[in-house]
Amino acid sequence: MRVMPLLLLAAAGIAAAPGRDAEPACRFPFQDPDLGVDERVADLVSRLTLEEKIGQLMHTAPAIPRLGVPEYSWWSEALHGVARSGEAVTVFPQAIALAATFDEDAVERLGDITATEARAIFNEDLRQGRTARMYRGLTVWTPNVNIFRDPRWGRGQETYGEDPFLTARMGLAMVRGLQGGDPRRLKLAACAKHFAVHSGPESGRHRIDVRTSEYDLWDTYLPAFRELVLRGGVSGVMCAYNRFRSQPCCASDALLTDILRRRWGFAGYVTSDCWALDDFFKEHGTHGSGRAAALDALRHEVDLECGGSYGKPAAEARPGVFGALLAAVRDGAVEERAIDRALRRLFSVRFRLGLFDPTERAPYAGIPYSALNRPEHQEHALRLARESIVLLKNERDLLPLQAERLRCVAVVGPNADDRRTPLGNYHGKPLRVITPLEGIRGKLAGKAEVIHVHGTGWLGPGPGEEPFALLADRLRRADVIVFVGGLSPALEGEEGDASGDDADGFFHGDRTRIMLPPAQTRFLQRLQGLGRPVVLAVMSGGAVAMPWEAAHVGAILQAWYGGQAGGQALADVLFGDASPSGRLPVTFYRGDGDLPPFADYSMENRTYRYFRGRPLYPFGHGLSYTRFAYSDLRAPRQALTGEAITVSALVRNRGRRGGDEVVQLYVRHVAAPAPAPRLSLRGFQRVRLEPGECRRVEFRLDAADLARVDAGGRRFQGPGLLEIHVGGGQPGCAPGASARVRVTGDPHYRD
Repeated sequence: MRVMPLLLLAAAGIAAAPGRDAEPACRFPFQDPDLGVDERVADLVSRLTLEEKIGQLMHTAPAIPRLGVPEYSWWSEALHGVARSGEAVTVFPQAIALAATFDEDAVERLGDITATEARAIFNEDLRQGRTARMYRGLTVWTPNVNIFRDPRWGRGQETYGEDPFLTARMGLAMVRGLQGGDPRRLKLAACAKHFAVHSGPESGRHRIDVRTSEYDLWDTYLPAFRELVLRGGVSGVMCAYNRFRSQPCCASDALLTDILRRRWGFAGYVTSDCWALDDFFKEHGTHGSGRAAALDALRHEVDLECGGSYGKPAAEARPGVFGALLAAVRDGAVEERAIDRALRRLFSVRFRLGLFDPTERAPYAGIPYSALNRPEHQEHALRLARESIVLLKNERDLLPLQAERLRCVAVVGPNADDRRTPLGNYHGKPLRVITPLEGIRGKLAGKAEVIHVHGTGWLGPGPGEEPFALLADRLRRADVIVFVGGLSPALEGEEGDASGDDADGFFHGDRTRIMLPPAQTRFLQRLQGLGRPVVLAVMSGGAVAMPWEAAHVGAILQAWYGGQAGGQALADVLFGDASPSGRLPVTFYRGDGDLPPFADYSMENRTYRYFRGRPLYPFGHGLSYTRFAYSDLRAPRQALTGEAITVSALVRNRGRRGGDEVVQLYVRHVAAPAPAPRLSLRGFQRVRLEPGECRRVEFRLDAADLARVDAGGRRFQGPGLLEIHVGGGQPGCAPGASARVRVTGDPHYRD
């Protein structure tokens, strides 16, 4: 006798009493785990009434008790660990910090840990008889693979930076970790968002009509989505709020019908961003009613609506807004088979998650609640936080600090002891957050005195702040001053989540100025006047312009929003227990004058690939406590279009410390006609080298890696000269070696 699936028992309120048999498990074929997913889904869909079908298209899908189908909430978040669940979970560094690690294996492991913890929460809810709780399900709306094209965007912290190649690689790693390695089973179901051409301003995201060239569309905005769909097997895609070329993204002929479904053959589910369909008629003005919005979204194969236009029960409906699909089918405006198509995609995900299988046949049903925040999960959060920290400047080897030579250290600044800032946005609730102050105190316990003064807030002195003159005598006692400043998720983030004021350089979650807040610069200038060495650690969700600091402060670290272990990781790097090895996933500009208008989505003069100026710190930059050298670059002198090539170089640690190097490979199409990037990242590897150790690092570049995009948006590899650079950063910015490859043959076009 089979055991009834756990979810079905919960939905039907059935329990197997001791000493008697449970109710037979397989009343219907869809409950039979020996059948294929497609057959089971078809059987279940065939048994639903029209009203039941429409209900299943909502982000909270109601139960169908007569079939034992439980209620289910599709809306869960897992940007950098399980988010918003209310449980004590592991909180990893923010996504932009993960990108700074350039460590695909570690990000994939993070995804797997997140999936384990999400399963633990879900399984415990089932054990307690609770179902369909928002943020506690198995369908997570992550990763965010939008391109961080402008540092003013508050949600850029959720992305993997400004480069399409790095974004795709990190996104693929996250999807692999979240979904698991079995193509028939899903540990969690990932969702790539926000499709597409979506990266601010936040204040206009519900109204803006984004227009890009075909070149920018295919060269910058689509590559990461393409990789996650075609190579990553991502389960879902979320369409964005904005319009694209006059149509809302959730009803876009170009994005959804032509590119996603026809060209890429995406068979997974598409969900709207939350209440995006309301924007059709309330903000964009492209549709006259909720009914028109719902019908158009369904025609464009938006399978799931986060919102209310598709299917609230008739008793709760407002004419023309809610319950639109039910009436539309009945009056012939849409065929029921369009709803069936959406249902097949949605139920396929739920079946692959094992939600209709007996517990003994569901491989992840046994993950216990005790899997939350295991020691190995905490250790991985610390590892990623260490790897994400970027050493931007280290004049006269001020760092690492030598604890045994210090008598007193001053720790100052608005983020020195703030427990909210390291969590970023879309975060979970950790058991403990270690602040930089706590991390430093732990390093110096019993060795040196630690002075802590708040000094200044993010934007200026807070109530009760001591005047600097009263702090000066205390701070002069310090051998070194560590200022932990930057920004906060309270200032930058998603519209509605951050509350910065336009007068201070913030608006609806975005930044209107990219400079380090002037109050912090003024305070640093006063600290510098004390004649003590100053170390600046910046926490932020993106690039901060700090030209005065770059010229005057002895050492600068970019610490991002480092998660629950961010303060410990910063202390480890400050005192040399970990060598800094993060690399910038975004360009650090010198000031606001370097930036084009925020709302202009053209990539001209944006990001390292197209910026014509001189950055403060370039994409890929990051110093170490040791020195790496490159030699013996090997690359073919000639290659045929359409063929892969192999490139390798020797990397040697020439310093006295062990350390990680992020080996980066860039390609430049010499003399390529416009439009073309000045250079593009096309490979990277993180390698650990002990003092004196040498290793050959090899890259295989296929035709796609060597291709570029023409003005019409087609990817192709044509004849010409390629310059290939392998090093610790961009050519001319870090040690490395370059070679040229002559490509011959006919133009080789690719999808």
